[in-house]
Amino acid sequence: MNFYMTTGTYDYMKKMRDKHSEETMVVMQGENTTLMIHETEEKTIFQTPRRYEVVDGTGEFKEKGFFVFNNIPVSEEGRPVFEHRFKNRAGAIENELGYVAFRVLRPLDSDTYIVLTEWESPAFYEKWKESQAFAQAHSAKPESPAGSQRPNIFSGVSYIGTYRAKPEEE
Repeated sequence: MNFYMTTGTYDYMKKMRDKHSEETMVVMQGENTTLMIHETEEKTIFQTPRRYEVVDGTGEFKEKGFFVFNNIPVSEEGRPVFEHRFKNRAGAIENELGYVAFRVLRPLDSDTYIVLTEWESPAFYEKWKESQAFAQAHSAKPESPAGSQRPNIFSGVSYIGTYRAKPEEE
């Protein structure tokens, strides 16, 4: 599955989404940015997208809710290890109240993976961060055998971006 993102004005993106209503696209607003995502087996309609491949995911995106983009720079040699960890995850997030959808996105043009979750509201995301499932998913992995160093698979500092998608008000 292919996954694309682009930014622009809210009005322009809303018109684009309405024109291509058969596509899986969501327009959302961040603090200073309007973002549109497009998930498809085909090519995107975007002129200059950020391009990703879906490595793992559950749920279907809705055009309302709270989106959390965890941006994680991963070294080239660390990619298999990073993806293996997600493919073998416990899957506990799917049982959390307010959970909507989850994707692990492999970058095609950079080193920064995105772990994307959608929640019904920011309150559900905050509640999940305080849960046992979150603690287990983010706990330290077992140490490497004595005398060996665990390789650092990250190529930079991760950061989080949040966005809100609103239902049609018409």
